Amino acid sequence: MANTFALILVILTLVTGVIWLLDKFKWAPVRNAARDDAQAQAELPLDEKTLAGIHPENVLVENARSLFPVIAIVFVLRSFIYEPFQIPSGSMMPTLLVGDFILVEKFSYGVKEPVWQNKLIPVGLPARGDVAVFKYPEDPRVDYIKRVVGLPGDRIVYKDKRLYLVEACKNTPCGQYKVLDIKYLHDAAYPEERNTVQVYSEMLGEVAHKILINPARAEHVSSYFQQPGTYAYEWVVPEGHYFMMGDNRDNSRDSRYWGFVPEQNLVGKAVAIWISFEFYRNNDDLLPTWIPSGVRFNRIGGIK
Repeated sequence: MANTFALILVILTLVTGVIWLLDKFKWAPVRNAARDDAQAQAELPLDEKTLAGIHPENVLVENARSLFPVIAIVFVLRSFIYEPFQIPSGSMMPTLLVGDFILVEKFSYGVKEPVWQNKLIPVGLPARGDVAVFKYPEDPRVDYIKRVVGLPGDRIVYKDKRLYLVEACKNTPCGQYKVLDIKYLHDAAYPEERNTVQVYSEMLGEVAHKILINPARAEHVSSYFQQPGTYAYEWVVPEGHYFMMGDNRDNSRDSRYWGFVPEQNLVGKAVAIWISFEFYRNNDDLLPTWIPSGVRFNRIGGIK
């Protein structure tokens, strides 16, 4: 499915670019020639206002010509280099908070054309532990952000709130389930949830990060995505696909519930928080309003 905003940006870039070229090589020379002729026939030098009134430039052409460089720069940056995103939910807490504005590196997983996301130049593939933005498989109009847990060929088990992993076997027999290095941290990141949510440290590949676990919340195994030939809490990642999970494990709708992310759906790797806003909270409601109450400068920087 085409990205509507990207399609509009492509059309605007093409239209303003064509007008800029026509003006530069066709219309502007005609204008300048007419003004030169008028100046040559005048007895006194003509001022700029008078010259501008001779063979005047069309307003639409003038605006398109002025906007083209700006639109072209935005198009290149957003389509191929970096794109800004806002974090709308708490599914990636404590790594990302509501109000974080992040930069996504678009070329990390290959240079793609901006509308249908077909890969033009292969650059790299997701690594286990990356925080990635992708098109939600059940509705590609929606952008999701989760952590890459499973690579193609991996066997994933999530049981009793513990993550188990068998790495993809290429030319050697499969090994035993490898328990990820998880250690409980006794600091509470969120005071209002001190009695329910626990903070753990998890190692995925070479990436160490924190996750949230709510021991009081039941696992909804019956709602998990069911893959033929596996247990209800087990998944084998197909070739060309990835298994994604949120760091807020009991408050994230991720691959456990809707399955795998095709490589084509990948948008890019989240690499930095460029600004972060705190929002007002009502005394009787933990949900924030959308009125910023401050800037969290301590959150600006790279993402792990």
